[in-house]
Parts: sequence; structure tokens; C-alpha cells
Amino acid sequence: MHYGDSEFHARMSESIAAVDVALVRLTPRPGTRPAVLHEAMRYSLQAGGKRFRPMLCLAAQALFPARLDAMAAAVALECLHTYSLIHDDLPCMDDSELRRGQPTCHKKFGEAMALLAGDALLTHALWLLADAYAAAPEVALGLVQDLGDAAGSQKLIGGQVEDIIGENGGVTAERLEFIHRNKTAALICASVTMGVRLADAPGGALAKAREIGVNVGLAFQVIDDILDVTSDSATMGKPVNADADNKKITYPRLHGIEASRAKAHALTDTAVRLCEELAGPGTFLAALVRGMEHRIN
Repeated sequence: MHYGDSEFHARMSESIAAVDVALVRLTPRPGTRPAVLHEAMRYSLQAGGKRFRPMLCLAAQALFPARLDAMAAAVALECLHTYSLIHDDLPCMDDSELRRGQPTCHKKFGEAMALLAGDALLTHALWLLADAYAAAPEVALGLVQDLGDAAGSQKLIGGQVEDIIGENGGVTAERLEFIHRNKTAALICASVTMGVRLADAPGGALAKAREIGVNVGLAFQVIDDILDVTSDSATMGKPVNADADNKKITYPRLHGIEASRAKAHALTDTAVRLCEELAGPGTFLAALVRGMEHRIN
């Protein structure tokens, strides 16, 4: 089907609600010892958010007939993403006080408990993939490879390291590309490839999914950089102008706002075209990618 605004928002709301239910079902129950750790994990997981990575996973699977239930993979992605946000907000990193419109995990539970909650979400994400897909070991292996690779020293963490180095000088287009491609785009790319792995997809689909994911991920981060300059804290649910305050390398800082918007649009166009090449026009994945370009937070 082709998605009009009402159909798109209804499908998106339905997906977010399903992910929120699964986050409760597939993580340790309230009261599980040590209770304070699991409370801190749930606090950050259930604080809202766009659920963009889980939705990408579900939408990518929906391009083809389902092979396995994708919800555990979607939850693993959100656990991994939430871990990265908790650690990003710590005093030793960005020292943020607000995330998703409420106090950050370390402000609510203390720095040590926030650090451990992030660690626990990271390890839970990988365990969940191995456990949920144990009956399909080849698929489980591919999912763990995708998520572990995206979260590792050369991608998500490597991008964070280069981001920290960039605060002390060395602002270059090459470093900015490395940061965007690895700190943000790698996990978004994994969201798409993991969804395709859980579908009965034709040969070559995984390679095309990687291309889609990289373009979506790069566009997402350029838009995030733009919003940090142009939006406000109430809309974003977190401090704005934080990138400038922390002397971070961003696309607007290097290229200006208009060039940044043009870049995000071109990357989005490429991702949508690749979606159509992979599964034809009118997919929810393409609509989700196009909608991401116009997000306000």
C-alpha cells in the first residue's frame, strides 16, 4: 500500500506500542534482584523515545514474508541503543541532565548505578538474541554478528572515541564522516540488516539492506545535528546547543545549515530509492525513512 499521513502515523503508533509491550516482556521483571539495577534499566528503557531502530527492524522484515518473529531483535536493538544513551549522558562523557524530557539515568540513580545499568542493557541485548533465536542458530549467529559489530570498538564505540578526540581539535570532514558512519549509522544499519535476516528474503537482499541502513543512518545524524542548532529543549526532550557547548564536530558546524539540509535530503532520497529497488514502491520502510527526514525531535 501507499502510505498517506493517517495510515503512516497509525502504523507507526501501532509499531511503537508493540515494541513498548515487548520491552516489558523481554527484560527482567520488576523486583528482580538487584531491584535497583533493574529499576534503572527500566527507567531509561521506558522513558519514551522514537523507537526508530526497532521500527526499522520490523519494517525491514515486513518487506518479505516473515521467517521468524522479529520482536526480540527489535528489543535487543532498543536495549543496545539505550545503553549507549545512558553512557553518553554520564559526567565523564557529555554530562547531560536531561534525556527524553526527564532526568538522565545518572541524575536519578547515581553515576555508578547508571554505568552498571548501561552495561547490563548491552549484555542483555546480546543474550536476548542468542536465547530468542536458539532454535535457528544460523540466524542467531548473523544477528549477534550484526549487533556486536555495530556496537564494537571500530563502530559505535570507535565513533564515540573519535567524537571525544574531535572536541580537542582536528575538526575535519573526514573525521566527521567517520563519527557519523560509526557512532550512529552502524546501529541503524544493523537494524535494517537484522530485520532482513529474519525474513524469507531473496539473494542479495542483505547487501542492499546494508546500503539502505548506511544512508538512513547518515541522514539521521545530519538531521540530529541540525535539530541541536535549530530546535529547543522542550521539543527535543534534552538540552540543545550541547554539541556547540561541548565543541563537537557536526555537519552544520562544518558545512552550514542549508548544506546540511540538502545532504540529509539527498541521503534520504537514496535510501528510499534503494528500498524501492529491493521491494518495490509503497513499503512502510520507505515511508518510515521519508518521515524520519521531517522529524522534529
